[in-house]
Amino acid sequence: MAISVEIHRKLNRFTLDISFQSESRRIGILGASGCGKSMTLKSIAGIETPDEGRITVEDRVMFDSGEKVNLKPQKRNVGYLFQNYALFPTMTVEKNIAAGLKGSRKEKEERVREMIKKFRLEGLERQLPGQLSGGQQQRVALARIMAYEPDVILLDEPFSALDMFLKDQLQREMEELLSDYAGTVVLVSHDRDEVYRFSDELLIMDQGRIVAAGPTKDIFHSPGNKAAARLSGCKNFSRARKRDSHALEAVDWGITFKMKREIGEDIAHIGYRAHDFIPVWGERGENMIRFDLESSAVLPFERNYYIRPESEAEEVPQEVLCWFVQREEITVLEERGMPDYLAFDEEKILLLK
Repeated sequence: MAISVEIHRKLNRFTLDISFQSESRRIGILGASGCGKSMTLKSIAGIETPDEGRITVEDRVMFDSGEKVNLKPQKRNVGYLFQNYALFPTMTVEKNIAAGLKGSRKEKEERVREMIKKFRLEGLERQLPGQLSGGQQQRVALARIMAYEPDVILLDEPFSALDMFLKDQLQREMEELLSDYAGTVVLVSHDRDEVYRFSDELLIMDQGRIVAAGPTKDIFHSPGNKAAARLSGCKNFSRARKRDSHALEAVDWGITFKMKREIGEDIAHIGYRAHDFIPVWGERGENMIRFDLESSAVLPFERNYYIRPESEAEEVPQEVLCWFVQREEITVLEERGMPDYLAFDEEKILLLK
């Protein structure tokens, strides 16, 4: 199912200005709160109208400002799952699922029965939404959407208000329920783990613009620019100064990297993820930084260490480097003590424009 989206709309703090095309079945949009993610979904659904642009699904035009086309939401065949599921509170489960269905009474009843079975809602047909658990409400909301077989399903931060246990449970359940859905699903979230788990293709948004796009695993492995790296969870950044085609100075960390790969002319920053450091006891080798501990934090399943950079220049901001050590590696530190150095794995050094 091909989807093409071009949206231009002036918002309060910035202009939403995005354009993308995809044939992926699972698309994730990652970005901080207020970056324009939900406005993008609402524009696709027809709930909001862009100032300019064009939106098509499988060559069917939903919106085209130039041609004065703007289909009403109910004509777009797009399912929208709101954050709070937006079930009708005074309607039973079966009536919620039937809402919006077309056809004869018998056809509607058959479709509702089919959805009740598919989404494991047997015995809850006459319950009101307020009598259901969060997982049951999610299944009813999905059943209502799937009942009319939409071309696209839009998921707007569906897990954001949940605790970690319930979030994981409902994410697994939603993946299972959507596994045989042949249409396109677009999930927007500010949670990078959620997006990584769900999507095959990823868009990263910042202040109304797409700053990275491509296969999800590729983007996390090589975000390409500082904004995308930050939004995908990278904690450590330094300004970069190229010394030669295989040497790059990390200005803010006070060290110079020797690289096997060739360094491009447009590299402005270096990034390194907090879980990727390698502790070293003994002599210093290439691509290492002295372990100079400023502070630490003990968390339930990991320990966070904050390391002073080696740069002593006054004009350099003394931002610490973050090293996050997971539980299975903590035992090694308890046995051997703190390391002398932290090594950077060259393959995991992010070269950023």
